[in-house]
Formats: sequence, C-alpha cells, structure tokens
Amino acid sequence: MAPTTLAAIDVGTNSFHLVVARVLPDGGFDVQTQEKEMVRLGRGGGDMKELSTEAIDRGVAALTRMRRIAAASGAPVRAVATSAVREAANHDVFIRRARDEAGVDVEVVSGVEEARLIHLGVLQALPVYDKRLFLCDIGGGSTELLLGQRGAVRAARSFKLGAVRLTDRFFPDGGGDRKAVSACRSFVRSLVWPFQREVHTHGFDVFVASSGTAEAVAAISQATTGRPAPKTLNGYVVDGDAVREVVDRLVTARTPAQRAAIAGLDPKRADIILAGALVLEGVVDAFGVDALTISGYALREGVLLDTLHRHEGGELHHLSDLARRSVQRLVDQCDEEPAHSKHVAALAVRLFDETARVHGLDRSCREYLEAGALLANVGLFVSHSQHHLHSYYLIRHSDRLAGLTDGEIEIIAQVARYHRKSGPKDRHPAFAALETADRHVVRTLAGLLRVAIGLDRGHDAHVVDVRARIVRGNLVVEVVAADGVDLALELYAANERKGLLEEVLGRSVEVRAAG
Repeated sequence: MAPTTLAAIDVGTNSFHLVVARVLPDGGFDVQTQEKEMVRLGRGGGDMKELSTEAIDRGVAALTRMRRIAAASGAPVRAVATSAVREAANHDVFIRRARDEAGVDVEVVSGVEEARLIHLGVLQALPVYDKRLFLCDIGGGSTELLLGQRGAVRAARSFKLGAVRLTDRFFPDGGGDRKAVSACRSFVRSLVWPFQREVHTHGFDVFVASSGTAEAVAAISQATTGRPAPKTLNGYVVDGDAVREVVDRLVTARTPAQRAAIAGLDPKRADIILAGALVLEGVVDAFGVDALTISGYALREGVLLDTLHRHEGGELHHLSDLARRSVQRLVDQCDEEPAHSKHVAALAVRLFDETARVHGLDRSCREYLEAGALLANVGLFVSHSQHHLHSYYLIRHSDRLAGLTDGEIEIIAQVARYHRKSGPKDRHPAFAALETADRHVVRTLAGLLRVAIGLDRGHDAHVVDVRARIVRGNLVVEVVAADGVDLALELYAANERKGLLEEVLGRSVEVRAAG
C-alpha cells in the first residue's frame, strides 16, 4: 500500500533540505513541512576527496533532526546525496553512520541522475512541461545542466562548478580581487562550453534556474527595484543584464561582510555567493540566455515525485495543468458551494471570449479570470461577512498555489477580492501597488466576473450560455436560458453588477435574454 505522506532529504554539499508532503489523489503532493540546515558537508577546491570527521558529525546530527520531523508526520524518508558524498573516498563512513545513528538510508546519485530528479521537481513548480526547457541548478559542489521537453531528458551534464568548491579554489580568504574573479570566469566558461553542441542541437524556449544561488541572485536583483519582496520567488524572471549587474555588485563588495550588507542577500550565503553567481553569469553568457525563470522546487521535490511514481508504478502525471490543479485543491478545501463557483467561472470565461475584441486582453488573463472566479468564495471558509476580503487573504497567503508566480497570484487574489462590494480604488494599498497594466487587468476581469456572478444569482445554473455583440457602439450581452426557465432574477442581478465593466470598457452594457 502506498504511503499517504512522504519525506525527502537533499543531502547537499552546502546545506541539507527536508520536505514532508501529503500524497494527493490526483497524483501530486501537498507540502506540509520544509526545513533547511547549513551543514557545509563538503570542502575543497578540486575533488572533494574526503569528508572531515566534523562535517560527518554535523551531517549525521542534521539527518537525525530531520528524520524526527518526518517521523512526527508518519512519513517514510528517502535521502539523496550529491557531489560531496559521491566524490568522497570515505563516503561509506558517512552512509554507515547516517544509517546507524540517524536511522536514515542515504542514496548516492550520479550527476546526471541528480539533474533528472531536479527536472522532475521543476516540472512541479512551473508550467513548462510542453516547452523546450534548459535547466541550470548550481549547488555547493556541482552544477547540473539539462535540456528537456514533455518530461523527457534530451541531454544532461554535471560539472564540478559548485559555489563552495569554487570559493575554496578561487576565493579561499573570502575576498574577491579582480584577478581571482577573472580566473574564475575563465574556468567556468571552459568547463560549460562543451555543452554548446547539445544546446545547439535541441534548442530551448525557456531557461530555468533552481538552487539557493539562483534565488539569491534573483532576490538581490528584486531588492534593487524598490518594490516589496514577493512572497515567493518561484516563477520570478531575471534578465541577463540583471544577473551581470548583481555580479558586478558582488565583485565590488570585496569581503563577505560587505556582501552580507547587500539588500536581498541572506548573510549566511555571503561567503559563497560570489562564486555561485559567477557560475550563473558564466552559463548565461556562454549560452546567450536573455532571461531566466526561478524555480522554487528542485532536487528534494523531484525525489518526492520519483518516490511516488515508484510506489504507484505508473506514468508520471501530465503537468501542463499544474496551476489549475493547485487552484482546485484550494477550492476543495475552502469553498462551500464548488458547483456554483465552477458554473460562474465557466460563464466568466465565456464572457471573456465573447468580449475579446472589446477588452483586448491576452490569453493569460483568461486563466487569471477563471482562477479568480473559482476562488472568489473561498473566504466564506473564514466568515460570510466581508468574505471577499478573506478570499484575497487566503489566496495571497496560500502555499497551495503551485505553478503560479507571485505576480500572477496577486492578480488572481485581487480579481477575487473585487468580485463584490467596492470596486478597485487607488486608495486601496494592494491595488495601488500594482503596475498600471495590471491594474487595468484586475479592473477588467473583476468587471466580467461581477456580471457572471449576477447570471447565477440563484446558484441554480439557469443560464447555459452567453453571447456578446456591439450594437451602435454599446455592448449587448445576450443570455441563453435552460429550457423552461425564467431569467428575470439573473438579468436583474447582472445589470445591477455591470457598472465596473462599463467603466473599464468606456461604453454602455446591456444584459438581456437571447432572442
């Protein structure tokens, strides 16, 4: 019988990561607990030939704590070790002590297998299943590059280019003089250059970066914008020039103490961030990457999915509808009337399609509208009073919404927030914080949603379809009723709620019965 919870541990060169997740009926998982410990298991500027006794002690202690956390949830543990352990001549000592003292069996994986597992994790975090993916994961001891599409690995290589390894080799005193930086850049480029042939053969549509180094570079870049830090960096996009600007700042800060003061950087990473960022810059430059997307999931989440697949013995789930699945999970958890929300979402999307020539929004906005409509009533889980505000809070702070960027979650949350009561106002802080284009998207989608909600005023799905056309410059929405149904209530409610849509479109809107 397959377990209902699973735990995965990434035994990395720099840090150990634990994730405990509940297995879901749809083949995915719901993360319950995450833990991270900076262990610094591996050291050395070349091959990491031996694990020190002190490092093994730290590693075993960390595994002991993580195994206890997993045991509290009844989750069996699968631990996977990467470059530091696989390169060490005495790795058997660590593995034996981990088993005997911590109660954890540690698997040592190859660099290519590590890349494959990271790939699985990324597919859980981002909707890139159908795209030609170029993945870069920079760890403490190695960097994995992978090309994949539709879950298949087209090419993968592991390079000895980790943040800890290169720090020990080029910046052992923590400094970053120009000569050492130049030498590090040349070394990185020389090692990754042979992967050019695979990249030219397969090509790529999107470049994804995972790991602490990539997130640190993204966080530093984001901090320079002056905008509030996003709740999650998953899906955050950084262009190539921004990566180079971050590296220049790190080079200018000549000591770890100076780097620790840089906004957005976790001070615990200050001593190794320069080396890691130079690897990322080297990959970006070598392969002509214009922009990279951050994945919040990596090896440990990939291990979870791979373990789940082993238990089920089936094919991996198609992940292109990742965001839709995560939205549905929140609906299932919080919505008292999911059938009503589903019908309203269908009507809202139909309105979007029928009025596309008028509002001019792109296809991604259609998905935001559908998600906002499905989630508009999750706030009822908290209270009927002011439930639109509660819906905003639950959506904005949910950790269930995988496959969506922080900005997309904000738009969806605001569409849900403005499905009733006051329309969007510049005096509302969250709305005012949006970019001008996003404020227009929220106003338009909320206007469409309000009309759709009016068309199911009785929660009985009396409206089966809508059509829209322009008559003498005004928008006419024609409503198709189910057989034998009087739509007086629905037509009244929809016309009562059309004000915001009229404001956005700059024209009169009339909702009437078809025919």
